[in-house]
Amino acid sequence: MKDGTAEDYHLLETLEKPYLALTADRVLDELRRQDEATLEGYKITRMTHGLQAATRAERDGADIDWIVGALLHDIGDGLAPQNHDRFSAEVIRPFVRWDVAWVVEHHGIFQMIYYGHHYGWDRNARERFRDHPCFDSCATFCERWDQSSFDPAYDALPLDHFEPMVRAVFARKAYDSVVLQDGVVSPLGT
Repeated sequence: MKDGTAEDYHLLETLEKPYLALTADRVLDELRRQDEATLEGYKITRMTHGLQAATRAERDGADIDWIVGALLHDIGDGLAPQNHDRFSAEVIRPFVRWDVAWVVEHHGIFQMIYYGHHYGWDRNARERFRDHPCFDSCATFCERWDQSSFDPAYDALPLDHFEPMVRAVFARKAYDSVVLQDGVVSPLGT
């Protein structure tokens, strides 16, 4: 890499554009893979869980960033089950508001309020973030959209409903400050 010239890197940038343009396709393919099997002990697939969370977000009047964040909040579960929350956040971080990425990144620790004590973990570990401006957003995300989205009878919208939203979000310019809105905490719905 250190021997590359400006021309070399401009060529690579040009050649990389078609690959970057297919990011939404790869994300959607991963979601579809997550529908291939139900995890042992669960009554729904990972994709169904994401669809339920996204459907709840949409029905609550959330905007596109929150809806896509809810849909993809566990996208990293297949490759990084021990830190899926951080992995998932990194997938969406270049394309959504900073508060949505923060919530996805921290939802794992916030979810422990519901089950951590059953494993001997600190169910209140999220309290270390009490003074963070996104604390309430993450607690609400977990309560309204995540922890309740394991219901095999819930009438979730299909993936093709959310596909245009995923494509619109991943078509954005990565790390665009207009999109990221650092420091702004947005409402989760109406």
